[in-house]
Amino acid sequence: MSIFFCGMDVHKESVMVAVLEAEGAEPQRVERLPNELAKLERFFSKLARRGEVRACYEASGAGYVLHRDMTTWGHHCEIVAPSLIPIRPGERRKHDRRDAIQLARMYRAGELVSIRIPSEAEERVRDLVRCRQVFQREILRSRHYILKFLRRRGVVYRQGSHWTLRHRGWLKSLLDDGQLEAQDAIVLAEYLALMEYKVHRRDELDGRIEKLALSPPYKEAVERLRCFRGIKTLTAMVLVTEIGDWRRFNSPSQLMSYLGLIPSEHSSGSNQRRGRITKAGNSYCRHVLVQAAWSYRHRPHLGPALKKRQRGQPPTVISQSWKAQHRLHRLYGRIAFKKVPQVAAVAVAREMVGFLWATMRELDAERSTKVA
Repeated sequence: MSIFFCGMDVHKESVMVAVLEAEGAEPQRVERLPNELAKLERFFSKLARRGEVRACYEASGAGYVLHRDMTTWGHHCEIVAPSLIPIRPGERRKHDRRDAIQLARMYRAGELVSIRIPSEAEERVRDLVRCRQVFQREILRSRHYILKFLRRRGVVYRQGSHWTLRHRGWLKSLLDDGQLEAQDAIVLAEYLALMEYKVHRRDELDGRIEKLALSPPYKEAVERLRCFRGIKTLTAMVLVTEIGDWRRFNSPSQLMSYLGLIPSEHSSGSNQRRGRITKAGNSYCRHVLVQAAWSYRHRPHLGPALKKRQRGQPPTVISQSWKAQHRLHRLYGRIAFKKVPQVAAVAVAREMVGFLWATMRELDAERSTKVA
């Protein structure tokens, strides 16, 4: 029985499939198929009568539907990381046929890196957490609408920071006191109503995420992550749902690379050049980690909220959290003294990943012991 390596370029309406035999130099078959499950199943069933099918396609907006269906049909299928696909610098041509053939060849050569496929339940919870972050971005956008509109009318708040209680009262007074023209008051009222709607929906999602964090699949991991300064329920849920299985990373550096927190490098000979972080990994995790890293600019301290989160947790986790506070605070001060605070926050986020990785690996070891 032969082995057929299939590279697929998946689109909404069509799938370009390139079939390459284990020993063949040229693709045996390159065909564009409609993205319909019945026709795809018939195509791969005919191919499977002649040998084993091993297929792959890039991670994209197509999701995991085709992968799950092909697994159900009994075929081996993998989804590969697009950012880790080798690219020839001299190539300036890109189209579906060429992409499918290249995927098949590199897949046969073992040069592609497959990604972890979450279960359908994990994907649903992850999308719920991502939806909450979408609403947060929309709230920020609505705030910009309001401030820019008022600035165009020459109305500027100069009594403190924006979006405090005092600032919100000032916005309300613009409507109540009749300081704006009728049409301008209508526009401002609609912008405020839109923002309040988004805030209400975000708060509803926060409540749902809080309930999910207390469910058995997530409770232990969330509680341990919340022991660290700057990490609350939402941040912990983002890390748990996005990373999934922490055991697939054999070292903290692998996890740092996955999150795109390691510096880029262009070294040759005796010259070593390092630049900004790669940003090649998971952007959701990277964002919440950098936001959490800002709390380490303050001196090590156990506040009431952090003490409450640490109550009932293993002493080793609490010890790691306290150790992280001292080490990360020193790191922030050392880097911020030489560079801008933003660079220091990113460096702290990268270092914090090591503490989180050690904590979650310890939890996985405890679970394995219980199962045994």
